[in-house]
This record gives sequence, C-alpha cells and structure tokens, in this order.
Amino acid sequence: SFAGAQAGCIDFPESLTRIGSVETPGHAGGSGVAGQFAYVADGVAGLQVIDVSNPATPEIVGSAPTPERAPGIALAGSVACVSVGYSGLQLFDVSSPFSPQLVGSLDLPGWASRVAVVGDHAYVINLEGMCVVDISAPDAPWIVGSMTTPGQAFGVAVAGDHAYVAAGDLQVVDLSNLASPQIVGTASTAGGAFGVAVVGNLAYVCDRASG
Repeated sequence: SFAGAQAGCIDFPESLTRIGSVETPGHAGGSGVAGQFAYVADGVAGLQVIDVSNPATPEIVGSAPTPERAPGIALAGSVACVSVGYSGLQLFDVSSPFSPQLVGSLDLPGWASRVAVVGDHAYVINLEGMCVVDISAPDAPWIVGSMTTPGQAFGVAVAGDHAYVAAGDLQVVDLSNLASPQIVGTASTAGGAFGVAVVGNLAYVCDRASG
C-alpha cells in the first residue's frame, strides 16, 4: 500500500481550509459522494467507504477488495462503478455502505483508469480511448461502443450528448450514437490535458505543468 494517502473534507468561504481527514490504507485516486458517505477508489486497497456526516472526523466504515489497483470510481444510485486497470470495470452494490458487495464485472481492452456515469451508461477511459458500457443490469454490464483517442486518455466528463476526454489535448466526443462515438472537436492545451470537469458551458482542464 501507499502511505500517507488521505481523503479530506474542505470548506472554502474565503480560502481553502482543511477541516478533517482520514488516512486510507491505499492511494486515494478517485471519489464520489452520496448522502453522508464518500466512496473512494483507493488503489491497491480497492473500494473504501467513508462516513463524512461529521466532516471534522470522517471515518472508514466499509470496504471491498479489487483484483488490481483501483484508480477511478463513479456512482450510479446504489451502484459504485470502479475502474480496475487490466481487470476492467467492477460494479458494487453499496445500498449497505458498511458492506459493499460485488455484483458485476466486465473485462475491457487496455487499462481502465477513470470512469464517468450518466444514466444507464458508464464511460470508461482505458488510456487508448474510451469504452461505453451499459450498466442498466449491474450484474451483466456490456460494451455498447468504443473509440480511440489520438493521445493517451486520462480523464473524462460527460454533459448532454458529448463526452470531454483529456487525452493530451481536450477531445470533444459526440455521443448521439453510443455504438460509435466520434471526436467532433479538439481544444489544444499547453501542458497535456490530464483531467477534466464540465459545469454548464465551461470545461475545467487539469493540464499537468500548466495547471
């Protein structure tokens, strides 16, 4: 495991201030929050569930192992979708946060790193590109479509009929046909796009050395 990985709670009325943290046994790479619980993809330590009802003293209350390092996670109701490298995608029932249960898995091409979920579909980044996975039946996920990117893909966000993929530059992908996603635009970035979030009509890009 990796020492020193933390999941923390931050408030920012005027400046960022850490108000609480908890050591996780692995290396926290991604997280999602639902209600009073944070769900953390914790590298070699798999899935960790943290009670954040008291932000000053968050506490690990549940966990589940994964076959490989887990770098990414997204929530779909009571299901946590966890990317697990060469083991693809794993789906956990987290209706009982204290005892997550594996309910489905799917092998994917490449090394699954990040995942975003909208509705019944998970969008999984696998370094070489993106796979679209139908998760409407969590015990039987299946690949709807896939695409490759011109650079290594590291991050993804989905808004409306488009996915925004951080792959060296920011790639804009048309999702109107999920069986055949297509790149329809590219925004060059100075440092190498590594992560992305979308709010409204703006995309916020983590651009390595360029910030």
